[in-house]
This record gives sequence, C-alpha cells and structure tokens, in this order.
Amino acid sequence: MRLKDKVAIVTGASQGIGESIARRFAAEGAKVVVNYSRNDAAAQAVCAAIAAKGGQAIALKADCSKVDEIDRLVAGVMSTLGTVDIVVNNAGVFRTVSVEETTEEIWDEQLDLNLKGTFFMTKAVVPEMKRKGRGKIINVSSIFGTGAGPNCPAYCASKGGVVNLTKALAVEIGRHGINVNSLAPGNIATPLNAHLRGPDQAAYIQKMRDMTPTERDFLDPEELTGTAVYLASPDSDAVHGVTLLVDGGWSAW
Repeated sequence: MRLKDKVAIVTGASQGIGESIARRFAAEGAKVVVNYSRNDAAAQAVCAAIAAKGGQAIALKADCSKVDEIDRLVAGVMSTLGTVDIVVNNAGVFRTVSVEETTEEIWDEQLDLNLKGTFFMTKAVVPEMKRKGRGKIINVSSIFGTGAGPNCPAYCASKGGVVNLTKALAVEIGRHGINVNSLAPGNIATPLNAHLRGPDQAAYIQKMRDMTPTERDFLDPEELTGTAVYLASPDSDAVHGVTLLVDGGWSAW
C-alpha cells in the first residue's frame, strides 16, 4: 500500500474522476475524505463501497467555490482525522457555451470553482503541511488547460489558470517539502460531459477518435488513478510544478 495511513482530501469525489481517485487512494491505504457539494446519497455510497473493500472514508459536504465552506471542510478534517497529507483539487464544473452565450454568471461559476476553489483549498491546508514539513497537492487541470477547445472559453481560462497556479505554488512552497503538481485529463467519460456522449453526438464522438492517436474517444476515469497515486506517493518527491497529461495521446497530435 503506497499511501498507508495518509489522510487524503478529494474534492468533488461523489462521482466521476474524484470518485475513482478516492476509491484508488483508499485501496492504497489512505484515509479518504470524500468531499461533495450536493448529492449526500452518492457521497455516502462511495464511502460504503470503500468500506466494503476494507478501506476508510468519511463524507464531508462543502461547496469548494466558497472560501468559508473550504475553511470549514479543512477544520472538520483536522478535528476528525487530526491532519492532512494529500489534497486532490478535483471539484469542477464544465459548461459548453459559445463566447456570445457566456454570461457573467457562467464565467464566475467556472472560475470560482475550478480556479478560485483550487487556490483557497491549497491555502487552507498549507499551514498543516508546513508544520509537518511535507504534503502532496494535486490540482486537476485538463487538456483544455494546456491547449484549448471551442465553446468553453471560461472553462479553458479556469483550467489554464490551474496549470500556471500549480507552478506558482510549487516555486513558493516547495521549500517546505510540499509537492504541488497538476494532473491533466483528456476526454474522460464523466457525468460532466454526458451531454457530449449521447446517441445524437455520433459525429462529435468520431471527431474525438480522429483527433486522438490511440483512436479512443473517451477514457475511463479509473485510467487516471495510477498517475494520481504516483503524485500522492513518495515516488514523486522530486517532482514539483509539473502538469502530467493522461489523454490517450491527444496532446501529442
């Protein structure tokens, strides 16, 4: 077990990428905090599935677009589990709208959760990680943070911000034994993009295959978890400020 007895917060862990990472971390021995913002039943189901396999997990509700709720979440983790070793800033929102259709509300929703939430969650755990002289922070970016795509300008801006924020944090707090890195998924089948994978999206799905050297349209969230474990484990102690792409070759095209 590569994460034995480590306390890991995974934000947005009631479904999709966050759920898969939470399950894998628990299988690697971590005590996992399954953060979620709305779906109590789904979060509890993730915890139950982890427990059924002998792992440890608790569900804690918080909207990571709100700083006061982030601070409350971290305080709850500290009072319940005593420390924080790993944070996966995964909670996010993805809206497919054109430039003309992007309202201030749509812009703020994505920047507040995807970028602001990542920063303030990191800020909330840094004092404990500094005290211990170690910590692992994994920010979930995207291929649309290292590149871009149409009809999601706010999302691209937020995820591009995460990539550079990762570097900025790494150069500031790396001296304290805290690793800050980014995991950038490619096209991953999650509830956030279900509207792009329906029967009426055959042309789009084919385009995704054509633009990926491995000819895969959407990867499974579980295919990201090995990279997440690497970034959370001592194997990555010398890795700082890096964005690792897991995209089936999309970015190499």
